[in-house]
Amino acid sequence: MTTHHYLSPDTPPGGPSVGLPPDRSSLLTEQRNPRSLELDRLSVAECVALINQEDASVPGAVAAAAGEIAEFIGAAEARLRAGGRLIYLGAGTSGRLGVLDASECPPTFQTDPSTVIGLIAGGDGALRRSSEGREDEPEGAAAELAALNVDSRDAVLGIAAGGTTPYVLGGLRMAHARGAYTGLLVCARVDRAPFVGTLIAVLTGPEVVTGSTRMKAGTATKLVLNTISTTLMVRLGKVYENLMVDLRASNAKLLDRAARIVGELTGLGRPASFDLLGRAGGAVKTAVVMHRLGLDRGAAEERLAGAGGRLRIALEGAQAP
Repeated sequence: MTTHHYLSPDTPPGGPSVGLPPDRSSLLTEQRNPRSLELDRLSVAECVALINQEDASVPGAVAAAAGEIAEFIGAAEARLRAGGRLIYLGAGTSGRLGVLDASECPPTFQTDPSTVIGLIAGGDGALRRSSEGREDEPEGAAAELAALNVDSRDAVLGIAAGGTTPYVLGGLRMAHARGAYTGLLVCARVDRAPFVGTLIAVLTGPEVVTGSTRMKAGTATKLVLNTISTTLMVRLGKVYENLMVDLRASNAKLLDRAARIVGELTGLGRPASFDLLGRAGGAVKTAVVMHRLGLDRGAAEERLAGAGGRLRIALEGAQAP
């Protein structure tokens, strides 16, 4: 992949045009929004109304890409079932959203932190301090992908609002070469590159502030990542009915939620639910199986293991897929 060498601030007027950055004016995310041309003239209330009106179009744009979202989830599910990982790859806002989604999976679904991973251009320091210059490095993710030993068991989703970020495209090219299944989430019309398995294009259109993809494109990205990770966890048995039965009770709020879930699924009162949860080692699914099937902790854990960790299968006696 070609590295672009940009003009330095001291390039004289009328100097050479070679090395200029690519012209991205044709991208939807870089175009001016005709509805916000008078943005700086609006009152506070008018600004709030306009931004809200623009945000209201985002769910429809996500819905239009539902088929491609489902396609990527299907490919990722097969790999996670086989012990692989879901890896997000992005720069700037896109990278931060990927890291955010990955970081929320362990406390919500009790996944190993290595199951869903977020990589951002510039490393973890870029989460707090802008490192946007690092997004221009096509080889920027090489060391991390190599350290993770990415291979055919993994699914890698690149996130780039405009679809042109060298860090993301270069990383996807490398992941594809290593055998991983690749997807690219964009908010612009771009062609699917040969190293991209699934192209998810969520066309959110021009931003209220031209080019500020932290707005509608960022909102769309969060919605799509929520959908991908949540659906994967449901499919992997981390949810029973609509309850997060695999949550990790790591603080008072989550301990309270765990006890309430136990109570909901067993009919026990609050004190008895806490008692049962304690006897189950804090594991919601174990507690429910113990009570519903009259088993001790060891037998309940064995039954869950035989069901592949899926509570419904453990309770109903069906065979795990």
